[in-house]
Amino acid sequence: MAEKTRYSDAELEEFRAIILEKLELAQRDYEQLKASLTGADGNDTDDTSPTYKVLEEGANTLSKEETTRLAQRQMKFIQGLQAALVRIENKTYGICRETGKLIPPERLRAVPHATLSIEAKNNGKK
Repeated sequence: MAEKTRYSDAELEEFRAIILEKLELAQRDYEQLKASLTGADGNDTDDTSPTYKVLEEGANTLSKEETTRLAQRQMKFIQGLQAALVRIENKTYGICRETGKLIPPERLRAVPHATLSIEAKNNGKK
């Protein structure tokens, strides 16, 4: 029997559902990170005594830098999921961009935006 070259439409729909669920959660997390960066969450030092305000502002700077990094990572994840949806539409989803073979469904369920099989990913690290 010939080796499968792409996932069936039913399989692609299963992956689409997984991606849409992860995308919704990721966008919610991103919005929360953005809100904390803009101060919309109400956690600031305005109601703090001057002694603690200096310490809190230093911690806030570090916290904002970390939150910014997290927000950037989250946006990259969202973009990866959106690109995966495009690949589903093109019926190229789940095909390793290095080997041209199908990425195992277990990997895609765990990392739905994957574009490399484990084999290709490991070969790239050498």
